[in-house]
Amino acid sequence: MRRNGIAFAPSAMRFAFTLVGAMLYALCFSVHAQQAGKVPRIGFLDTSTASGRAVLAEVFRQELSKLGWIEGKNITIEYRFAEQKNERSPELLAADLVRLKVDLIVVTGAPDALAAKGASNTIPIVMTAVGDPVGSGLVGSLARPGGNVTGLSSLAFELNTKRLEILKDAVPKLARVGLLRRSAASFQLKPLRAAAQSLKLKLEEIEAQPDSKGLESAFQTAKQKQVGAIMTTTTNFFFAERKRIVELAGKYRLPAIYFQKEFVDEGGLMSYGADYVDLYRRAAVYVDKILNGGKPADLPVQQATKFEFVINLKAAKQIGLTLSPEFLSRANQVIK
Repeated sequence: MRRNGIAFAPSAMRFAFTLVGAMLYALCFSVHAQQAGKVPRIGFLDTSTASGRAVLAEVFRQELSKLGWIEGKNITIEYRFAEQKNERSPELLAADLVRLKVDLIVVTGAPDALAAKGASNTIPIVMTAVGDPVGSGLVGSLARPGGNVTGLSSLAFELNTKRLEILKDAVPKLARVGLLRRSAASFQLKPLRAAAQSLKLKLEEIEAQPDSKGLESAFQTAKQKQVGAIMTTTTNFFFAERKRIVELAGKYRLPAIYFQKEFVDEGGLMSYGADYVDLYRRAAVYVDKILNGGKPADLPVQQATKFEFVINLKAAKQIGLTLSPEFLSRANQVIK
């Protein structure tokens, strides 16, 4: 065979093609080996505190382990908690994770998710328990997220009105309820105000500042307004400060209902909300799907399916509240 005036023997041509083929195969194998050997890096972004989220974070890790992802072995998790510090805003924490080039970001509430989405429109984001992903502007719809965000909805805002109903049933002749709120949770107020009106309850909205002194002041205001019970909006701030809030509710002898069982674990009176342990387990499943090639846009957002109503009789006794047998029968768990 002759090309450009140079003669090639058929055997030499076959050797050349074989050599090129071997080189291409080696290159492809090398790239594949690098990809296969890469340890995925997950960002865990939470505006709460590391200690406050420890139990649920462990649930998440355990479920990942069951799916074959073991932290420190074939997966790395970069934790970023705000720790109730203004200088550790979710925007700064999200930007830090993006700089690290994480493969995926796990978030808890809407502020975390919005910060992560604002920092990157390409890195997959998995929500563990966002109250209203559509209303928050995180996804186009639950069935078709359409972007880089998917995960779980806790239905926390819809359950606010149910908590108000339970509070009225628990406290005889309840007329005035103190609502501890944060300005960032203002979108939760409209349905709560409507529910209070239909239940013929006066809703006293009390702004709570993010520190121990601010919470004490909020409870003092509640007492001055002669409220008969307390509840809070659903935010990571209140979750992080749950121990102090429970202590103050006991100090001022105010019946209270909370949005997560962890408040009752700290000695609170009662809680009604989604089973967050179940949500964090399911979030790990989403992470597994994405790390195995799934696209957030193709994974529908799922809503909470397990709910728990927990009552602490010891806390009721401490504030002199008697709960009827009929009321107690509605609970999933009664702590004596």
